[in-house]
Amino acid sequence: MMMGKILRVNLTTKQITEEPYPEALARQFMGGAAAAIKLLYDEVDPRVDALGPDNKLIVSTGFLAGTSAPSCSRVAFVAKSPLSGTVGYANSGGFFPNELRATGVQAIIVEGKAEAPVYLWITDSKAEIRDAQEYWGLSTIDTQHYMQEALHDGNIRIACIGPAGERLVKYAAIINERRAAGRKGLGAVMGAKNLKAIAVRGKQDLPPLADPAAFKEAVKVLHAAMKDSPVLYHRFRNFGTAGNVELTVKQGDMPARNFQEPAGEEYLTIGAQAGVGYRTRHYSCDQCPVMAGQVRTVSSGPYAGYTSEGPEFESLYSLGSDMGITDMGACIAMDRLCDELGLDTVSFGATVAMAMELYERGILKRADVDGLDLKFGNHEAAVAVLRKIAYREGVGDLLAEGSRLAAERIGGDAPKYAMHVKGLEFPGYDPRGLKSMGLNYMTAYTGADHSRGHSEQEVFGIPVPQAVDRLAIEGKAALTIFNQDGGASVKDSSMLCTFVVRLALLPKNLGPKLVADFWRAAQGYDATPEEVMVVGERLTNVARVWNLRAGFTRADDTLPERLLMEPLKTGASQGHRISPEDRDFMLDEYYSLRGWDARGVPTPERLKALGLEALAADLPRA
Repeated sequence: MMMGKILRVNLTTKQITEEPYPEALARQFMGGAAAAIKLLYDEVDPRVDALGPDNKLIVSTGFLAGTSAPSCSRVAFVAKSPLSGTVGYANSGGFFPNELRATGVQAIIVEGKAEAPVYLWITDSKAEIRDAQEYWGLSTIDTQHYMQEALHDGNIRIACIGPAGERLVKYAAIINERRAAGRKGLGAVMGAKNLKAIAVRGKQDLPPLADPAAFKEAVKVLHAAMKDSPVLYHRFRNFGTAGNVELTVKQGDMPARNFQEPAGEEYLTIGAQAGVGYRTRHYSCDQCPVMAGQVRTVSSGPYAGYTSEGPEFESLYSLGSDMGITDMGACIAMDRLCDELGLDTVSFGATVAMAMELYERGILKRADVDGLDLKFGNHEAAVAVLRKIAYREGVGDLLAEGSRLAAERIGGDAPKYAMHVKGLEFPGYDPRGLKSMGLNYMTAYTGADHSRGHSEQEVFGIPVPQAVDRLAIEGKAALTIFNQDGGASVKDSSMLCTFVVRLALLPKNLGPKLVADFWRAAQGYDATPEEVMVVGERLTNVARVWNLRAGFTRADDTLPERLLMEPLKTGASQGHRISPEDRDFMLDEYYSLRGWDARGVPTPERLKALGLEALAADLPRA
């Protein structure tokens, strides 16, 4: 087995211990997020305070990290989410993941709480807990710069939090380089532990591969699939995910003004073609030949001088259309500020969009929002609120809680306008026009999370496993399971880049076979494509049982009232919604196909078939 060691860091006792990577964990869950979530299941009571010392932060790379396989420098951050209370998982790319793997560490388990700000320093030969007082209060960009300077090495890679994480903003992000483990509020978990950063520098060779020749062949197949993609090195490299703006505007699926309407052509000013005029260079994660990252710079106007590695599509939705903003310069500036201050762009924009609607409806008064004219489209007010949220000043202290908790505190009709599932705000796809995406939002173990079961078939028309009608509800249970389990195994266990999987492997239905080939060549396991998919199903079931233990039920597998009751009024998806009857039809079919009962509880028989029979003792009683 070529897996590295697990580093256990107790910030309370200041003890660091090394543990071998369990063979059973690698065999059943492969690595990456899947293994991290199993560790969370085994070690963290779902009822703990997410911001208390008993929550644990698990940092986990995939088995392909640091190898010659391209586009695999990805890392999973896992903990109980302070935003939703569910399993919290966010991943990031860049150079940090491969650098961590080069220290000989496969995963880190951070537990307890430090008395004062600290950072974790990991090299080939040692791991230390060091004082971080001088970095506390700094932005993520300055933290990385001054820490590299103090350690006399510009090649040190650092994952850190900014002022938002220090102040326990419920959707604070973890930033490495300019990449973000953005969603679920895991930056607040670091802040609650007084952990400012994890800095790594490694030069170790990886353990030997089980079959180097077979691994080399699998690498060739992956490169060929990437090269054969008509999208990856062409449109995706030139535009990044911003190209989704034009696509979703055409389909009528890009939300605007807090999901009151679909984005129209006026929002093409923040799309891919508009972004070309701001692009100054490309960038990539470590060992990625695609270089799809877009560095964009504002050269004139009120935001002149702002540069950002993005914004990506989800940020163009949340910082743009969801707040009624059509100014690309403002989107770039807010994207940069979110990265510097350590905020998730999606939850930030969605929470402020809710506040804008409440303000326009008179539920929030001008005095409630610190005198700001918090109307849709007012980007100056949005920038001002961003800073207030990061530092929990004025109305920012309320909005730092996320849309669900903020709406509950405001009271009255406010919760009706909080667009979330299980506390996690929506990404940039309106499920009224994408029914499988809607079912995924309802059932994903992290809440309204497109990354858990993105419906490429509906959004991009990829006919694998078959072509679908994006507006139909029939057959969407099987499709959602295919996407969730395929994503959980091919992406979240091996930690292959999601865009390579979506744009190069899925169209050829190559993902499970290729990961099986890599797994066999690297680890020596006699893996099949079917076994790879089972890894994803195991992950889904482990996370489901953990969430059930946390108190979630079928009643939480739903959508906001607006999406259930209000059809889209314009655009190519006009007249469509997911009615309560549609929701129940899809949920019933989904639960049945998963081997769960009508409550959405996995049956003991299904758990046993997955090799998870020990979890049956944790199931809620009928």
